[in-house]
Amino acid sequence: MSDFVLLLEVCIFSFLVALFIAPMLITFLRKQKAKQTIYSYVENHKIKQGTPTMGGLIFIFAITFASLVFFRKENTLGVFTIIVCSAFGLTGFLDDFIKVKYKQNLGLRAYQKFLFQFAISIAIAIFAYNSNLVGSVLIVPFTTVSIDIGWWAIPLIIFVFVAITNSVNLTDGLDGLAGTCSLVVILAFFCIISIMRTFNLDGGGSYQMFYEYQNVLIVASSSVGALMCFLLFNSYPAKIFMGDTGSLFLGALIGCLGIFTRLTLIIPILCAVFVASTLSVIIQVLHFRRTKKRIFLMAPLHHHFEKKGVHEVKIVASYVIITTIIGLISVLLMII
Repeated sequence: MSDFVLLLEVCIFSFLVALFIAPMLITFLRKQKAKQTIYSYVENHKIKQGTPTMGGLIFIFAITFASLVFFRKENTLGVFTIIVCSAFGLTGFLDDFIKVKYKQNLGLRAYQKFLFQFAISIAIAIFAYNSNLVGSVLIVPFTTVSIDIGWWAIPLIIFVFVAITNSVNLTDGLDGLAGTCSLVVILAFFCIISIMRTFNLDGGGSYQMFYEYQNVLIVASSSVGALMCFLLFNSYPAKIFMGDTGSLFLGALIGCLGIFTRLTLIIPILCAVFVASTLSVIIQVLHFRRTKKRIFLMAPLHHHFEKKGVHEVKIVASYVIITTIIGLISVLLMII
């Protein structure tokens, strides 16, 4: 019960911090004319032209501040999660800043953004592989079976971080879409990690790991509170966008929650809607290069549905329902 109370306090505290920051940041960004430039070919979004961006700073600050306030002893994984997410968030901030400064929708070049992401991911992979807290062991989803993949853990971790950060970024195209889906995924991870910690399903059971996972849960709890507040301002019609600042941070956070708890293999399951966004873009590009024809009216997939006449609120609701169902099934399978 004491753990539950602590995590609830973290969630509420983070929500209040974000609620304090949000109005001031929105006002500041408007005065600085830090506005989102909308792609000209997304006709439905023309009315969103001028909405402030870089709103991810709201939950980044709230998550970081709340986590650091509530961290307990043995907090290596928790602290490193904050550092990793902040590094990805900084990459996104540079991208957003260039867009705002030069009043365009092109920030960092694709290769520049990739190089930043790749470099950060290499550092994470080396840390994780050489750490006795993570190592090269993976838990097979919904079982008590663990497998050791040796040095293959390094390229796997690099791939996962680059993939999930870009997937969340691609999904951030409708009001509240990436934020709400990320919130549900983080809640699912919170439940699964809590189950692992309670029943010692990670195979550790040491005093150190007990508190390491507690601090990871503190980060997750602060994320839930901060994102709930952010969505008050980001849901349709959005008063502020998270920008690449927020989407890369959230992608990295999901990556950390999975990899640092040895749940790497469950990431693509919980993040099915993010995977779908990425696959729709890959399929569209490859098919167009081969045939000069498009499979989807527009990619990522959520824009295809928009082109079909589906309102973005309904699209967001559908994505969230699918993510919630997957999350609930995953949590239940962990219990039984």
